Amino acid sequence: MDITTCAQKCKDASTSMAALPATIKNQALEHIKDVLLKNGNRIAKHNTADIQKAKKDQLDAPLIKRLKFDSDKIAESCDGIDSLIKLPDPVGVTLKATLLDKGLELYKVSRPIGVIGVIFESRPDALVQIAALCLKSGNAVLLKGGSEAAGTNRILADLIHDAGVRSGLPDGWLVLLERRDQVTRMLALNDFVDLIIPRGSNAFVKLIMDNTLIPVLGHADGICHIYVDSKAEADMALQICTDSKCQYVAVCNAAETFLIHEKVAANFLPQLKKQMDKHGVTIYGCKKTCAIISCDQATQAHWQTEYLDYKVSVKVVGSLKNAISHINRYGSGHTDVIVTADKQRAVQFMDHTDTANAFWNCSSRFADGFRFGLGAEVGISTNKIHARGPVGLEGLMIYQWRLIGNGHKVADYSGPCARAYLHTELNLSFKGDA
Repeated sequence: MDITTCAQKCKDASTSMAALPATIKNQALEHIKDVLLKNGNRIAKHNTADIQKAKKDQLDAPLIKRLKFDSDKIAESCDGIDSLIKLPDPVGVTLKATLLDKGLELYKVSRPIGVIGVIFESRPDALVQIAALCLKSGNAVLLKGGSEAAGTNRILADLIHDAGVRSGLPDGWLVLLERRDQVTRMLALNDFVDLIIPRGSNAFVKLIMDNTLIPVLGHADGICHIYVDSKAEADMALQICTDSKCQYVAVCNAAETFLIHEKVAANFLPQLKKQMDKHGVTIYGCKKTCAIISCDQATQAHWQTEYLDYKVSVKVVGSLKNAISHINRYGSGHTDVIVTADKQRAVQFMDHTDTANAFWNCSSRFADGFRFGLGAEVGISTNKIHARGPVGLEGLMIYQWRLIGNGHKVADYSGPCARAYLHTELNLSFKGDA
């Protein structure tokens, strides 16, 4: 099928998806989980072929690492599906109820967005997360993964789509796009696609935004900061810096810059270097950093770089205010952390830092939909409207106003004898349950 036909099929499926009962959706998720576990060897075979090709094509090591989808990753993905099954159905929830007048009731009810077009990177586990989230939230989905994971993405999409259909989902609820030119054409299909979620570089996200009339939700770079305050407890700061940078370097919530208060820099930086050396992390430091420890000299470009690798930028700052200014200038609005024993300084950091996720005394790696209890995530948004931070089920929902009357007319509320509106809050759901 051509892309327009695919999108039309997806649009048609979305109307059925929006009305599916929770039991059908949860049953489909259970079947998808079972299918993934039973077909682990088949999936691994395709994934191994993708990795071998990536190595032959000399892809960067971080990209190859993200490409891996072995038994551990399958189990991890199934854990995410389990967490989704346990969550309440997000569709049809009464968000607000108002009595406009006697017998005239207004309800604000959660609804799926419709057709979500997701363009994602080389991580096959992202396909599983996105498909599961769209299913649970009642959305249909058009998926385009990186060409380096073509084989893995294809078998995953086929298994997931077919398991869903066998469970009662409409055919076409999930469509995998496999050619780059299809992305360009999808961006013009604003009659069929309701939301685009791009996951990739800053330049890539900007390219998407500049070439479509469809609303775009997502983030560009993940330039995450750890600020070690003058009031920080040194051992805690060291552990948080190490976990944020080294626990898994090839992800958007890994730390890329450490900001160290000048009052603690002389004692803290040698300990930090020792820890980074253990993990093979190259440090690019400012002049003050280079005067304290042996490291490479940072340039202006380093403060704006998302490494996704065993590299980190380090800067000594003179104050909390300086740290906040640096983050607001060079950060990507993803995740930024303060390590301090002073609550007032932590709150000041959170209040003044322009970021989707502001953390106090914990690793930046917690910026994740699964860890937040959102049932995995379709991506992380640095937008300031609709959804921000890890985007789980709630970020894939919109709402519908439902007004129930009994022959009510606007004419009765106009003119000299107009009836007055009550505008009284109701403690009712749309179904009328107390």
